[in-house]
Amino acid sequence: MPANRNALIRYRAIDTCLANKYRQWTLEALIDAVSEALYEYEGMDKGISRRTIQADLQMMRSDKLGYNAPIIVIDKKYYAYADPAYSITQIPLTGQDLGRISEAVEVLKQFKGFSHFEQLSGVVQKLEAHIYSASTNQRTIIDFEKNDNLKGLTHLDVLYRTIVQRQAISVTYQSFKAHLPAQFRFHVWWLKEFKNRWFAVGVRGNQKEVQHLALDRIISIESAEETAYRDNPGITASTYYQDVIGVTVSQTLRPCNVLICVATEHAPYVETKPLHHSQQLVERRDDGIVIRLEVQLNFELEREILSFGDGMTVLAPARLRERIRQKLKNGLAQYEEDEKIDL
Repeated sequence: MPANRNALIRYRAIDTCLANKYRQWTLEALIDAVSEALYEYEGMDKGISRRTIQADLQMMRSDKLGYNAPIIVIDKKYYAYADPAYSITQIPLTGQDLGRISEAVEVLKQFKGFSHFEQLSGVVQKLEAHIYSASTNQRTIIDFEKNDNLKGLTHLDVLYRTIVQRQAISVTYQSFKAHLPAQFRFHVWWLKEFKNRWFAVGVRGNQKEVQHLALDRIISIESAEETAYRDNPGITASTYYQDVIGVTVSQTLRPCNVLICVATEHAPYVETKPLHHSQQLVERRDDGIVIRLEVQLNFELEREILSFGDGMTVLAPARLRERIRQKLKNGLAQYEEDEKIDL
């Protein structure tokens, strides 16, 4: 393993420790934390010497790495940051850094027209926004949707590494319908995000059916090194979700033609932001437009239609039209019941 990568892992591990103000960190505790990080990321089980960690602390204090970490020693025993809010991950970019990133952004922007790099578009915009904000010392001009309170995001890095390293895991998981958590072996094939909610997608134990584990329902993740990893047989995410809105995919249901009348008020939004890549305009009417989707009938499709309230009317198929009608009827009944209550 290159020495510089080894050092970066050590610096990051030390930073994570010192940023945790709820614990006192002796040199021995730092050595243990760094050793665990090296084993976790690189499989190194060789011990780290006191001299190495002491040299790392001194290096982090200097400006040779681009920052002067305010590391202090309390009671001649405990290491900490003088500023509790400090972290080496939050240091400002230098002018040279910004220049190099700007050049990299310009290179990335050249790939926007290629289908293989379509997903880089959002990354490029984020980099451009950050560079502008950092270089001009002004507020960012692009605000991306985010929710810092989402549960389970701390699992993303672990799950990503299990996919890259082809490792099976032992998951403790409790779905919304389950009364108690369950523990089982799981083989993650890819990570999926839908409407700010993340899922680990793969197979459970020896089962064949592809399953989605919501990260916010995962209680814990442990390595299952004694279990051989089950490789993805070649299923791609783009193909797997081709016929659905959301993440609920049936292996037996065929996609069907769904006709929806969209009220005039909502028509411009639906035309400029299609519900699905299969969306086609069928007809323009005085009261709106009629669109056609070719999708499986699933929970997310129903939720999408219901989110428009009276702005959408399902014309076909009959079974979907009836389900939406019944749900709206039940919702109306709830409001009518509330009117009887003196609020």
